[in-house]
Amino acid sequence: MRSLPTNLASVVVCLLIFLVSTSARAQLASAEWGKAGGDAYRIHEAAEWMEGLSLGPFGILPDGNLITVENSDDARHAMISADDGATWKRIPIFTEPDKFRISYERALGVTREGTVIVSFMNLVERAGWNWQPEIHDSPGATLPNYVVRSHDGGRTWEEPQKMHDAWTGAVRDLIQLRNGTVIFTSQMMLHDPGRHAVVTYASSDQGRSWERSNILDLGGIGHHDGAIEASIVQRDEDDQVWMLIRTNWGRLWQAISKDSGRHWHPIGPTTLDAATAPPILERLASGRIFLAWNRFYHEGTEEFPAYGGDWQRSGAVTSNNRQELSIAFSEDDGRTWTEPAVIATVKPGPDGKYPRGEVSYPYVFERRPGEIWLTAWRGAGLRVRLFEKDFVVE
Repeated sequence: MRSLPTNLASVVVCLLIFLVSTSARAQLASAEWGKAGGDAYRIHEAAEWMEGLSLGPFGILPDGNLITVENSDDARHAMISADDGATWKRIPIFTEPDKFRISYERALGVTREGTVIVSFMNLVERAGWNWQPEIHDSPGATLPNYVVRSHDGGRTWEEPQKMHDAWTGAVRDLIQLRNGTVIFTSQMMLHDPGRHAVVTYASSDQGRSWERSNILDLGGIGHHDGAIEASIVQRDEDDQVWMLIRTNWGRLWQAISKDSGRHWHPIGPTTLDAATAPPILERLASGRIFLAWNRFYHEGTEEFPAYGGDWQRSGAVTSNNRQELSIAFSEDDGRTWTEPAVIATVKPGPDGKYPRGEVSYPYVFERRPGEIWLTAWRGAGLRVRLFEKDFVVE
């Protein structure tokens, strides 16, 4: 179990860490580890492969049916299942479908009052991306963030609301707090130099209106640098909202909101080592927090596939270990964690090394208490079910 630093000295230390790739021991990559997960993955022995499951994210409607957005990078439909995800009914979301496209990166939630909320980047309006190496920026890039709602279980939908026009690199998470506030995480590209920053939007009226938070700008230089792809959860002990952020500095960073997502402070690194890939958090029915993420090193080694450091992709050299997806659980609001467990890997090649491939960008859904569906859109499409009891000691 490990504790999370929050003081300024830890921030400085984290930023000064120099990460070097060295071959130590044989990596986890092995055709003998775990078991087959589809054609492209090896998965933990305790996990179950869910062939044909949609991507998610998922929500549970008031009538008990499941809802998601169709499994497409050109999505325009909601999907509703009355048989635990075995089959799905497609329902149009937009009255003018030519004007909107939802990507694989989206957030969905069903409030306790029954409102379905989807936040997404509109790919139809994606424009102006022209990364210029000489200035380390793409000044005219736009990719707007929208929200769309349904009040009748996904059968009909309101007209989408635009949140902002700035380039939205990702939309990753949406939760409802105990006081009823709905929060989702988003991004805005900043310029001079080009980098990404996290923002959140909060609504106290079921998504009718929204307030934008302060911009979480951690600096950086590059088209995949900065503060990226955040996930959030509400803490039990004080009702504050806790955020984990992807960075290129070898660690997940964290931020705290004491006012239901309107402002985030303080901000600093955790001790959770991480590759340049997003985490996902989920508060489980047991009270534990579930975390899925890509760790910095390949399991059992000091090896990592290097990325960045060229001031175009990122300012710092970091790890692009997207070949292994790990999970952990916390019983104390994220202060300490169980020992990370690799839940899935890219299927190793004949040479015992990982081929170019990914198991990253996870979504998590607690279908029933203790039953976790874990999916991922990058790569060949991870689809597994696991049970909390198999990974924690009661």
